[in-house]
Amino acid sequence: MIFEILKYTIPALIVFITAYTVLHKLVQNERDQRKVQVVLNNQKTITPIRIQAYERMVLFLERISPQSLVLRTQKKGMVNQELQNALLKAIRFEFEHNMAHQLYISDKAWEMIRTAKENIVRLINQNAIGVKPGAPAIQLSQLILEKMLDKKKDPTLDAINYLKSEIRTLF
Repeated sequence: MIFEILKYTIPALIVFITAYTVLHKLVQNERDQRKVQVVLNNQKTITPIRIQAYERMVLFLERISPQSLVLRTQKKGMVNQELQNALLKAIRFEFEHNMAHQLYISDKAWEMIRTAKENIVRLINQNAIGVKPGAPAIQLSQLILEKMLDKKKDPTLDAINYLKSEIRTLF
């Protein structure tokens, strides 16, 4: 009697386990395909945004490079103190305007951008100490640009190069 029950039960168990395993694998593969599809759809949306963020960050760095910043900010009749304030205000404005783009770039890239910004602010402030506040702004401009030539390296260059290398990894 037990042998008769086992004769029907064992094949049924084998069929059940096989069907369960096959269905489980099929459902798991379907889930994996859906995940891949979601990731691909997200990539189609996120990639252009990330590229734009990198573009904006390079533009930010170019705009705050001392040569560009001094030429764009200095006005006729300015004194050193006014120029220093205008330079720092321009950097702060540019930085705040582009701050949200940090969401789309790596932490290392954002840190390099912040370091470049801080180095430029430090360069401006250190050179402003060396000139009289009421003197013509051209003195501060010349001092900043001379220090840039002495260093032979723009504080923004490392960050720009890093951003370029990082964006190349997306393609």
